[in-house]
Amino acid sequence: MSTELLHHLLDRHRRTPGLPAVTAGGTTLSYEQLADASHRMSHVLHDHGLRRGDRLVLTGTCNLHLPVVLYAASRLGVIFSVIHEEVRGDVLAHILRDSDPELFVTSDPDGQAAAREQGVLTATLDQLAQLSATAPGTPVRTASPVPVDPVCLIYTSGTTAMPKAVVSTHEQVVFATRAIARRLRYAQRDVIYNALPLSFDYGLYQVFLAAAADAHLHLAAAAETGPAFLKNLNRAGATVLPAVPPLAAGLLRLLLRRHNERPPLRLMTNTGAAMPGDVLTGLRRSLPDLKIQLMYGLTECKRVSILEPDEDLLRSGTVGRPLDGTEVFTVDEAGERQPAGQPGEITVRGPHVMAGYWKRPDLTAERFVCREGLFPELRTGDYGFVDEDGYLHFDGRRDDVYKQQGFRVSAIEVEAAARRLPGVETAAVLPPTHDRPEALLVTAGAAEPTDVLRLLRAEIEAYKVPPRCLRLPALPTNANGKIDKKRLTELSPEASRV
Repeated sequence: MSTELLHHLLDRHRRTPGLPAVTAGGTTLSYEQLADASHRMSHVLHDHGLRRGDRLVLTGTCNLHLPVVLYAASRLGVIFSVIHEEVRGDVLAHILRDSDPELFVTSDPDGQAAAREQGVLTATLDQLAQLSATAPGTPVRTASPVPVDPVCLIYTSGTTAMPKAVVSTHEQVVFATRAIARRLRYAQRDVIYNALPLSFDYGLYQVFLAAAADAHLHLAAAAETGPAFLKNLNRAGATVLPAVPPLAAGLLRLLLRRHNERPPLRLMTNTGAAMPGDVLTGLRRSLPDLKIQLMYGLTECKRVSILEPDEDLLRSGTVGRPLDGTEVFTVDEAGERQPAGQPGEITVRGPHVMAGYWKRPDLTAERFVCREGLFPELRTGDYGFVDEDGYLHFDGRRDDVYKQQGFRVSAIEVEAAARRLPGVETAAVLPPTHDRPEALLVTAGAAEPTDVLRLLRAEIEAYKVPPRCLRLPALPTNANGKIDKKRLTELSPEASRV
């Protein structure tokens, strides 16, 4: 068993003096400064009544002090949860009730009011930082956490009405960080330009991956990926870009318009949603030195599999090999393991499988199956197969696979085919429901719906082509940059459709 705690990623490195750790808002902290600030912040949190096992909820704004607070919480054994700054109303009230935090860190007046209604103490990051400036830089004398203690709650949406929290221990987070780091090979010279919210585990883990590699993390606000995106990448000296499809597509559009602005990116990674092939091709043409590394994962185990850089060009249709020290296989409807090449529900085993869902023993028992005293088997709800070479092929989620004309159809496959068509910028399939008995294809771009359906029949089997197509000016995305299919169902019926 590992004895590492999350903050040991920050502490157990002999770094060059002044080596930059994190930049946000034009200010940079070195690794020495970050470690010192986290010690001082731990005293401030302790003075606010936080002890081992208590919860701390933070609004995930782009702020230099946010990583400081995360590492300070880790030192105290406090369980932190970063939520998106746009979380409000009933969802925020649910998270505060569910996590029952000792402190809610936010600058939003509505969030502060919601916390007061539930008797939760509030503070802003700037207030905590101001108090920490005069706090001692020595460890707090308090009960220390152990590796099996929870360190993080990540709230994630799903089939339930309200978000549920995945419980991650120190041991699990550190293992996942180390295993991912061995594949991504971030280096001390790298500048990781992270424009993803830290409420999204893909964005949050950039904090830990940077520390594991002694790399420089640049935290960017969403506004910094707009028209000035290329200038910001160059100004930061960015070499690594963690991306989701909308972010990568936006980068490509700027590169095609501004041929003289070429950032020093050497690596782009992707997870969370499949990256469109035309975006990958365009980025490789515009940035010949750029390597692209595709990954597949989910919050319940952080990462499942990773391809080597540009390996998608050699192994099209796969999402990589499992992390070292982990296992991936498929099971049938009875839960029996399937042989190589046999489709089924993707199942994961290993030290990166998280501890379960916070206060949800029923859902934990359903998804985290324990048998024979082994590591729990995480039933992902995703479907695919593992080939003879150990590479995972992802077909789609349970909700993405539906019946049409008696045939099983993958929404992922139809979406990918639609995005290959001229005039289609992006696409999403809404599978059939009780209220909508037929699948609906939704696109954005210049292509007429009638042309989309006609051309789609040349790309995939006719029985897979949805009966109807709806065109919108743009497809809505959620806080993590993924297409929000729930919002798609609420869009105006006046939009152009066939």
